Amino acid sequence: MAKSKTNGVNGGETVIRVRGLVSGFHGVSVLKGVDFEIKHGEVIGLVGASGGGKSVLTRSLIGLLPKWSGSIEVFGRDLDKIEERERQAIERRWGVLFQGGALFSSLTVRQNVQFPMRENLSLSNRLLEEIALAKLEMVGLHRDVLDKMPSELSGGMVKRVALARALALDPEILFLDEPTSGLDPISAGDFDALIMALQETLGLTVFMVTHDLDSLYTACDRIIALADGKVIADGPIETMLEAEHPWLKSYFHGARAQSRSGAAA
Repeated sequence: MAKSKTNGVNGGETVIRVRGLVSGFHGVSVLKGVDFEIKHGEVIGLVGASGGGKSVLTRSLIGLLPKWSGSIEVFGRDLDKIEERERQAIERRWGVLFQGGALFSSLTVRQNVQFPMRENLSLSNRLLEEIALAKLEMVGLHRDVLDKMPSELSGGMVKRVALARALALDPEILFLDEPTSGLDPISAGDFDALIMALQETLGLTVFMVTHDLDSLYTACDRIIALADGKVIADGPIETMLEAEHPWLKSYFHGARAQSRSGAAA
């Protein structure tokens, strides 16, 4: 069933606005004039063909890849027109879950979750401990994982620890890069449910790069589709299903989509 929640869609505050974004790497243009807006409280799914610009777009949004032209506004501030101190303050208002979790392999779960707080805040060890435990419990984990190393965790637990770390600074925006990749269908469904519950509870705005059709149907308010470096469709799942672009027709009506429909039936 497609998601029916419409947080932020109608009349909400715009928290991210992208206009004419051009970016790439090694001199090759990947994004060729991307435009979209995200409202407060929306869960956005970003889809596209391999090499279509999903990673470049996400990395450009969070500042890991310089853009070539265009503008990115976050919370009403053009990131090119503010001082470094204000940009850092804005960056503390978002959290990122990287593909695969990207936990520090030499740090324990406790140290991984505490890392953003130690880098950005001045807190006592006792408070760091309490917050780390609270964040882990928020994502469905318990104190018995605090001293484990990432290599001792299952794939699903790694994703949950990485999510706890992304939530460490109480962000308003959450960037998720393929959050359910590598998970079995049950674990992926549980993770989608967790994201939806956190969004409802914390009022998060979520930007999620995903290939998971179930995530697109169940967790996302709106989907942005990229192809050839541009936005080819932007809307709820119904918009994707009705789109005539060849890639979208193949993706949403191809064998994988039919397999999903058969499983749902």
